[in-house]
Formats: sequence, structure tokens, C-alpha cells
Amino acid sequence: MTTMERLNAIFCEVFDDDDLEIAPEMTAADVDGWDSLSHINLIVAVESAFKIRFNQRELLTFKNVGDLLHSIESKIG
Repeated sequence: MTTMERLNAIFCEVFDDDDLEIAPEMTAADVDGWDSLSHINLIVAVESAFKIRFNQRELLTFKNVGDLLHSIESKIG
């Protein structure tokens, strides 16, 4: 399973939508229910699943799903 596929599964779980298909250019505006609370839940789920941690500066630089994916991949090698 690719990192993108794993990330998509996390999105499906956090947003309770099995049909959700993420893409690198997607932003919070593209996903129903993506608000500040679900964003925290998403980040916690990603950190747990990939066994990584984001610092606050990193979190502030994420503009879309692609930025999140790139950061995950850089941390897991």
C-alpha cells in the first residue's frame, strides 16, 4: 500500500466517508466536514498511523493534501 493509499484510508476513517478519494491539490474546502476539530483528529490519526510527529511550524505550512503527503514521506524515508 502506497503512502497515498494509507493516507486516503485515514481520511475515510476520520471523515466517516468510505467513498472519499483524496488528491494532492485538495484542501479543507474540498472535503465535507473538514473543520478545525476534524483537522486535529486528522493530524493525530496521521501521526499515530505513520508513527511520526509534526511540529507547529510544519502544520502551518500545509496548504493542501499534497503538502501533508510530502511531509509524511520525508519523515518516513
